[in-house]
Amino acid sequence: MALPEWRSEIDELDKKLVTLFNQRALLALKIGSEKRKQGLPMRSLEREEQVLANVKKLNTGPLSDEALGRLFQQLMDEFCRLEEERSA
Repeated sequence: MALPEWRSEIDELDKKLVTLFNQRALLALKIGSEKRKQGLPMRSLEREEQVLANVKKLNTGPLSDEALGRLFQQLMDEFCRLEEERSA
């Protein structure tokens, strides 16, 4: 496969990732709304650890567990920030 074809595949994956990130963000907002109703804190370190453990179990590489952990931690940070912005 030539470079332009690989780049085209990456572009298609990026489109899917954007869609998936936004779907996950919408769910995070729904969860944030429910947390507010129940008077729960916006952030749950226990849940974040669970998500990271699940991601590492699913990992088959080539990304390391640590790399995936950093990516997912950044995602969770952004989704928490979004939840907090909406509650302000």
